[in-house]
Amino acid sequence: MEKRIIVAIDGHSSSGKSSMAKQLAQKHAYLYIDSGAMYRAVALYCLRKGWIKSPDLNVEALIGGLKDINISFCTEGQGLPRICLNGEDVEDEIRGMEVAGVVSLVSAVPELRQYLVGIQRSLARNKGVVMDGRDIGTAVFPEAELKIFLTAAAAVRAQRRYLELKEKGIKASYEDILHNIEMRDQMDLNRQASPLRKADDAIELDNGQMSPEEQNAWLEDRFNEVVYGKNRN
Repeated sequence: MEKRIIVAIDGHSSSGKSSMAKQLAQKHAYLYIDSGAMYRAVALYCLRKGWIKSPDLNVEALIGGLKDINISFCTEGQGLPRICLNGEDVEDEIRGMEVAGVVSLVSAVPELRQYLVGIQRSLARNKGVVMDGRDIGTAVFPEAELKIFLTAAAAVRAQRRYLELKEKGIKASYEDILHNIEMRDQMDLNRQASPLRKADDAIELDNGQMSPEEQNAWLEDRFNEVVYGKNRN
């Protein structure tokens, strides 16, 4: 029987974590968990409640309201899990620039991080999980058997994000996206609660010049090395 492991993929905003994680999870019938979507869903909740008056967040309201926030993943048919907020599928709504512009404010709240980490760990209690985010290999699953840290230049990441939104028919400017990515990098790297950093035992990959196929093949090799002890074609 194949050994089942936890794969933790961390890295900068729009570095391609989710695409790699989804592909690996689908190929090996693992559970894919997008931790960033969980924070985005909470950010959406805060926006709906009027708790965010950018650049300020009503932290006390968020902490007091955690008991009323239920984050889960819903799966329709054989598709990938979609994020649900109090039973509502909000996968598409959380991907817009409004949520992207405030999610770092929300994710910096220690009490929220503690709350969501508890959910994330419960989802992975049986292993067989690929999870991506900012602190998966350092704070959520420091014991993960495979840890990856993705990076690429901010301009490259902004261009990818711009093309992704354009393909989905979502209007956005490259300059706004680049500014958002640079802002999120600074907030992620400098926040007090679980800042973005490479775990000591993580494998770093700069995928700025790689195609999706190349980076997926690279990750597959790393996975096979851990599970089988060698590359397996």
